[in-house]
Amino acid sequence: MDRIVHARLDEKSEQLLERLRRDTGWRDSEIVRRGIQVLATVTLTPRKAAIVGLGRFASGISDLGSAKGHLDGFGRS
Repeated sequence: MDRIVHARLDEKSEQLLERLRRDTGWRDSEIVRRGIQVLATVTLTPRKAAIVGLGRFASGISDLGSAKGHLDGFGRS
């Protein structure tokens, strides 16, 4: 873990941090790490799996990605 984050907290956030520290026994960094994980779980939507580079190159062959015949002899010397 090499990343260091500095943050300015308002009074309410500082009080919440102090309460979390007291109630959990965690250090500030652990509270921040877990807070980021919870926030990501609540706000980020899962991304669909994608094929890298799909649709980025124009080969001029309309069925290049679906016709196995285009791979005949591929990888052979």
